[in-house]
Amino acid sequence: MNNLSCYNPTSFILVGIPGLEKFHIWIGIPFCVIYAVAIVGNYILLYLIAVEQSLHEPMFILLSMLASTDLILSTTTVPKLLGNLWFGSQEITFSGCLTQMFFLHLSFVVDSAILLAMAFDRYVAICLPLRYNTILTRQVIVKIMVSIIVRSFLVILPDVFLLKRLPFCKTRVIPHTYCEHIGVARLSSADISINIWYGFSVPLMTVISDVILIAVSYIFILRAVFLLSSQGARQKALSTCRSHVCVILMFYTPAFFSILAHRFGHSVPRNVLILFANLYVAIPPALNPVVYGVKTKNIKDKFLLLFSLGKTQ
Repeated sequence: MNNLSCYNPTSFILVGIPGLEKFHIWIGIPFCVIYAVAIVGNYILLYLIAVEQSLHEPMFILLSMLASTDLILSTTTVPKLLGNLWFGSQEITFSGCLTQMFFLHLSFVVDSAILLAMAFDRYVAICLPLRYNTILTRQVIVKIMVSIIVRSFLVILPDVFLLKRLPFCKTRVIPHTYCEHIGVARLSSADISINIWYGFSVPLMTVISDVILIAVSYIFILRAVFLLSSQGARQKALSTCRSHVCVILMFYTPAFFSILAHRFGHSVPRNVLILFANLYVAIPPALNPVVYGVKTKNIKDKFLLLFSLGKTQ
């Protein structure tokens, strides 16, 4: 029975942010505000894209997929974080932990692939403008979206089975605010070399390949832009990429910083790493709709129209 319970643990304990327990209530306040901004901003973005016919273009369809994924990412982690910080709700069931881990990693890989698809959209729009409507048809966009989901699902699903095969007989206390693959695997007394190899290499390789292809896309984009004879045309072409570039930097910069900090930053306090990890999953979903709302004229105009109609009613 004891051995059976090792392989089928009922629950884990999420410690929260060790060393900052007396500040948990105050730490929860900005996370609650950030989560509210993420929910409201992404729902408004999805609503505008759904109801406005002028936004039914490939770039905005991909943007709606990004907003949906951001909602999943923030909802997977932040509510449990707030329950932990404010109400001491530290227990999470084994199935709940696996579910949280799955959607957390799935959202990361999906977001990365969407940013790559957006880079391809910008490449076609700037380098092949006359063929844009024939290359990026609605059927092609649907195929891209389906392939993103299938690829991400197939890459992340093995994480669940790699964790389910492990016994957890020593401790079930996770020194974090949410479940992630390697953090949970390290609680096991068994050999986790396969988990470490798969958990770091496979998702990382998919993301690295996305980054490389995004960089190649922008090399071609910049080459095409600088070949334009008019300064105004160059500025107009680059302005269509500003929102995408900002989102890329917000997504990849803290992600790679977090990976490097966990790998090489042994002198960095654990509570700092945990706090940063939570900021990483909370802030980009909140800022993405803001960036696109401010820097994309079509969305900004529709939002102002929606806001003005709401005030006149």
